[in-house]
Amino acid sequence: MRRSILVNLLLTCVALTVALAAAEFTVRLLYKDHTILSPRYHTNFQYGRYRLRGIRPNSEYWHTTIDGSWKFVTNSKGFRNRTDFPYRKAKGTLRVVSLGDSHTQGSEVRQESTFSVVLEHFLNARNVHAEVLNTGVSGFSTAEELAFLENEGYRYEPDVVVLGFFANDFVDNLRAGLFRLDEPNRLVEAKFDYAPGVRIQNIIYRIPGVRWLGENSYFYSVLFNGIWAFFKTKSISEAVKRAPAGNSPDPAANDEFEYAVATRSEYSAYETGLAVALIDRMQRFCRARGIRLIVVDIPVMKSVRQFGSSFPTDVRDALAAKHIELVTSDSLLQEFRGAVEIHVPHGNHHISEFTHALIGVELGQRILSSGYPPLDVPREGT
Repeated sequence: MRRSILVNLLLTCVALTVALAAAEFTVRLLYKDHTILSPRYHTNFQYGRYRLRGIRPNSEYWHTTIDGSWKFVTNSKGFRNRTDFPYRKAKGTLRVVSLGDSHTQGSEVRQESTFSVVLEHFLNARNVHAEVLNTGVSGFSTAEELAFLENEGYRYEPDVVVLGFFANDFVDNLRAGLFRLDEPNRLVEAKFDYAPGVRIQNIIYRIPGVRWLGENSYFYSVLFNGIWAFFKTKSISEAVKRAPAGNSPDPAANDEFEYAVATRSEYSAYETGLAVALIDRMQRFCRARGIRLIVVDIPVMKSVRQFGSSFPTDVRDALAAKHIELVTSDSLLQEFRGAVEIHVPHGNHHISEFTHALIGVELGQRILSSGYPPLDVPREGT
């Protein structure tokens, strides 16, 4: 009897292995060029009252598409930096904190080619001792970035905060639900816990072999991303219910959440008003502490060599009225329109290394042109 059970178990394992191997072969044969190996190594962090997601600390992993493979290295705080940074910076150091989503983090870009690293190299090459913290997290909204800055980011004593804003943020802010607008356009804290997908990731990444599958198996990627898309659709429906009547996002626009490509160019007054209010609060928080805020308009992909702005005209006007410094995609990229790849050709179509380089240099030039330190404003508590 025991031998029969063992034989049956062995046969089951063999059959399962053959089935999985066949599935992997089929997916590679038919869908390899369209499948993205981009495991989401998220976990939860506690920042003051906020429980938010972030990239797993002290990690090394790879993302792969038809365009290539990119290695990610995170420090003990989950930032895409190879070194750790104490909260208190060394005297004579210019410190920058970069906030944003996967574009800022540098998906589909080499670690040393993100605009944060380009900015650091640019400043150091001009005799400014600079440290740039890349705190970008894939999927992050402006709301999450604000909560992170107010409860953790400021503790690193930045002289400059760079906010990478992408068009998906308009809807992602609703989805996060951390802040809401009350009449008349008053920003209110709504909740303090938002870490989507983290609970399941905290479980599955304890299982031996799962991380290897995430970085090497195309069948696993298709399966995992399908499940991820289901829960994203569910979260969109919840965002629709939370939004004021007539101001909810389009629940059919799921691609906007699954890929780094904005699928809409028009947004409701509530969506744009919430985004402006979040950035305005970030600006006021920074000014009170003598920190310079620079907002980067991450370009939206029209085609590989054509782009649009993440900010509608009315939003740009609203930010200008509040004296918020903005690097527009038009001013940065206009002369390169149609000539070079602004975004990565395949995969998730994140901004290219070329675009990262332009952003990093532009930020460096702005910081240098204003002198050092960037703002002659007394820091809070000094």
